Amino acid sequence: MANPELAQRIKRALETVEIPGGGSLSGYAGLSDIIVTPSAVAFAIGVAPGMEAAFGPTRAAAERAAAAVAEGRKILVSLTSDKAGAKPATGEAKAQGRPGPGPKEPVPGIRHIIAVGSGKGGVGKSTVAVNLALALSAEGLKVGILDADLYGPSVPKLLGLEGKPAMREDGIFTPHSAFGLQAISIGSMLTPNQAVVWRGPMATAGLRQLLRESEWGDLDVLVIDMPPGTGDIQISLVQQVPLYGAVIVSTPQDLALIDAKKAVDMLLRTDVPVLGLIENMSYFVAPDTGTRYDIFGHGGARTASETYDLPFLGEVPLVMSIRETSDAGRPVVATDPEGPEAKAFRDIARTILDAHPALRRPSL
Repeated sequence: MANPELAQRIKRALETVEIPGGGSLSGYAGLSDIIVTPSAVAFAIGVAPGMEAAFGPTRAAAERAAAAVAEGRKILVSLTSDKAGAKPATGEAKAQGRPGPGPKEPVPGIRHIIAVGSGKGGVGKSTVAVNLALALSAEGLKVGILDADLYGPSVPKLLGLEGKPAMREDGIFTPHSAFGLQAISIGSMLTPNQAVVWRGPMATAGLRQLLRESEWGDLDVLVIDMPPGTGDIQISLVQQVPLYGAVIVSTPQDLALIDAKKAVDMLLRTDVPVLGLIENMSYFVAPDTGTRYDIFGHGGARTASETYDLPFLGEVPLVMSIRETSDAGRPVVATDPEGPEAKAFRDIARTILDAHPALRRPSL
């Protein structure tokens, strides 16, 4: 917690909040740590399965009590329950006669959601996600991007976002606008070098509120930059909202492909359509000689897509200008959309749209 003194004041304020059966929320064993950032206060209330409705008034009262002392910060309070085995995320549940997750709820104003994921970190997933969003925008779509990599948010850096997002009087975020994209990231709400120290339930609650308590407006596509791997945030997302599909990013390395295959397997098990695989850092062309080098190998992602009978969306080369423009907050598709470095992303976007014309705006 970045502000332990304020966290303690909020916990004292929760002494006035009653829980079902008597007692105060402040002393309740299911109350999580109280996390304080410069713009938000977040905590979770753990309840027994079936008790969510009973604790609804407690959650509302906790929000009011915390808001009274939170010095204008947004209040994020979630109810969590241990439902292990009761609501599995996989399509196998139906086959085995177990109850599945509750109905997924669309996000108002958003026509389609595409997740961009990877099996492991360090493969350039966020760079691909941002440039893919920009490439879709260049095709005439209204596009937003949500940074769901809560533990390692990089969208603010990639898009050059400065300052916190604005907040309406009712606590709804107004996303940043950058290069024609609507963008929201918890990274914009943190102090420099501040870590997000949230357990799984807190992280999934934070994701839900970034997704559903942001004023997205009218979007054709929301691109979600997912965390690497197959953890709580990914499972929570596929349970909460209907995804049009997902794109998996990998490098050609065998190690990256092993994890990429696991990410594909998770999506298939959770009935999320896989739009295809992208091979990032696919090859390097020396600028002085024009000689091509397959630094990490080559073609592994294409082979993996053939193994799973999935589309191979394309190769993104290892090019210095992509790294430099990303670090500078001026992504290559936005700053030089007709240049050779942007071509790989533009081609991938067109490949997706050609295969899925429903993603295009009806008027296009």
